[in-house]
Amino acid sequence: MTTALGIDIGGTGIKGARVDLTTGELVSERIKYPTPEGGHPGDVLDVVETLLSDLGGKAADHTGICFPAIVTHGVTRSAANVSADWIDFPAAATFAQSLERDIHFVNDADAAGVAEAQFGAARGVSGLVIMLTLGTGIGSAFLIDGTLVPNTEIGHLEIDGSGAERRASNAAREREGLDFEAWGLRLTRYLSHVERIFSPDLFILGGGISKQHDEFFPFLEIATPVKPAALLNNAGIVGAAYLAGNALLD
Repeated sequence: MTTALGIDIGGTGIKGARVDLTTGELVSERIKYPTPEGGHPGDVLDVVETLLSDLGGKAADHTGICFPAIVTHGVTRSAANVSADWIDFPAAATFAQSLERDIHFVNDADAAGVAEAQFGAARGVSGLVIMLTLGTGIGSAFLIDGTLVPNTEIGHLEIDGSGAERRASNAAREREGLDFEAWGLRLTRYLSHVERIFSPDLFILGGGISKQHDEFFPFLEIATPVKPAALLNNAGIVGAAYLAGNALLD
């Protein structure tokens, strides 16, 4: 069995596990810690180090880290829901040096999309699949015939005078106390906008709230088929590990 470690850094939590690269299954306990207040790189690095120690990781392990930012060549270029210190931060190099191992950094939604293409709801689907992760913000991944187009970030599209994720993310639902019908209407407004621009063949909705898809999917009124993420909230972990283990990033 070939395995790799996947770490998913989010706005509220940092979680990780060891992943079987053949099946996409977690082969260790999934460990989670709260994201340190402020989400500064050094504090996040300390949590990742603890998490890797908990997982029994060794320097030789392929280790993938996904993060809510544009990531190019291991550098985090944005910081929508974390500290601004991440902007143009050499994340992969810094983490590799501190953790004494090779590190692959990737956008969190891109990692989730890759996992769904390899092992989940997008597997074998042709055309354009748009994966959206509904959490602290809205992450996105575009997959064309299973191939990732990285760093799309369409959660920041402006709709009705504000960024889409400010009104349609799961955090917005919780912050405003919306019931699933009201939130479904907001998601419909957002998905319809995306649908008109890109004409996808399939939407996949992920994030922790995807476990409750039966409660809000009935309120989505769009033409494009919609599926919940098959890997639910583990998709980022699986995708980060898969990309690291298959050396698909540089």
